[in-house]
Amino acid sequence: MAYIKVIDREEAEGRLREIYDDLVEKRGKLAEVHKIQSLNPESIVKHMDLYLTVMFGKSPLKRAQREMLGVVVSVANRCEYCQLHHGTALNHYWKNEERLKRLRRNYSDADLSAEDELLCDYAWHLTTEPEKSGKGVYVERLRSAGFGDRAILDATLVISYFNFVNRVVLGLGVKSEGEEAEGYSYD
Repeated sequence: MAYIKVIDREEAEGRLREIYDDLVEKRGKLAEVHKIQSLNPESIVKHMDLYLTVMFGKSPLKRAQREMLGVVVSVANRCEYCQLHHGTALNHYWKNEERLKRLRRNYSDADLSAEDELLCDYAWHLTTEPEKSGKGVYVERLRSAGFGDRAILDATLVISYFNFVNRVVLGLGVKSEGEEAEGYSYD
């Protein structure tokens, strides 16, 4: 149960109803993380603009890599809601539930490529030790592994986005029912 008032789709009117209907049309479902923002409808629109840009926009990072980063950040923050939602999205690409479980336990044990493990290192450390990550060590490691500046920027945006969303979810008590994480459009 959320810690603040939430307006469900059935109760929504006016602009909020338009936003909810648009989300259902574009994403297939309405997520609890969007409904938690129902008292400030335009924040949902801006949130979705950022989400769609960093997660679905043109990028040198693959969609699976972006979902993987989201899961790693959410594990670091102990955000079960986002681990569930974005783990389901990641498994849409991986199609390997056991590998996903290993990623959530310890990404070093998830049979990742060297490049993906570096991305996960960056996500973990930027989330848990942002002051150390700011010294450029992880950026240089990514660059040495062949990631260009645009890929590094996009990885940083994804990591930062999930830190933001994890705090909204955890701070306002967003909970997920198991099947709520399924049925979204991932491509």
